[in-house]
Amino acid sequence: MRLACPELARQITPGQFFMVRDARVTDPMLGRPFALLDVWTDSEGQVAGVDFGYVVVGKMTRLMTTWRADDPCVLWGPLGNGFPVPDVENLCLVAGGIGVTPFLAVTNEALGNRVYGENGRLVSHQPKSVSLCYGARSKNYLACVDLFEAAGADVHISTDNGSFGRHGFVTDTLAELVSSDSPPDAIFCCGPEPMMEAVGKIASRNQIPCWLSLETPMACGFGICFSCVTRVRMDDGTTDYRRTCVEGPVFPAEKLCFS
Repeated sequence: MRLACPELARQITPGQFFMVRDARVTDPMLGRPFALLDVWTDSEGQVAGVDFGYVVVGKMTRLMTTWRADDPCVLWGPLGNGFPVPDVENLCLVAGGIGVTPFLAVTNEALGNRVYGENGRLVSHQPKSVSLCYGARSKNYLACVDLFEAAGADVHISTDNGSFGRHGFVTDTLAELVSSDSPPDAIFCCGPEPMMEAVGKIASRNQIPCWLSLETPMACGFGICFSCVTRVRMDDGTTDYRRTCVEGPVFPAEKLCFS
């Protein structure tokens, strides 16, 4: 889905999201969160809007399949905190299903293909490699692989049923990369929570900094409804709750409590 919103697109940080609603209907009344795939530019090379990826799972995404050029929609953002600047030698991105969405902008920023934000986040130490470990149920659920390859990422694909790439879990591919001669210096991850929990454990065992982007359902997107809280570990060993839409969606893996 491509939306025209130049003012908002010029403000983004890779890993942020937008809330989107159909302007023509009141059902659904609330917006839905969509992670930024990337910004797009017009014929003059100026940032003109944002791209999203989505899977049709409910009322809102079914409506989106009917949208046509010049149809109005309501969106607010960019929201959330995004990923840190990837100033590392080897960056590994781990994606499960539609969790691949945030990583195209991350890849383009890390490899110097594009600068984001009004003031331009600068990657002072450009990674030598960006590896994408991408897992999906089957080849029919893979998306944007060609865009990642064109951006310069080293793409490793796993499918649950073996219909494309490696037959197995994406965490198996990550474990191999971690044990290789050029292990990642940082891991960014987004996808189903069991997968992210497993990725966090692999990172912890190997003392690799890891950030997880949550796909938590939410209602407002800017912190007033408290419907998207997640449990986190505090520095003193206690636990508390933080809003995914404001303090997240990206959290250090060691801070999240999955059980």
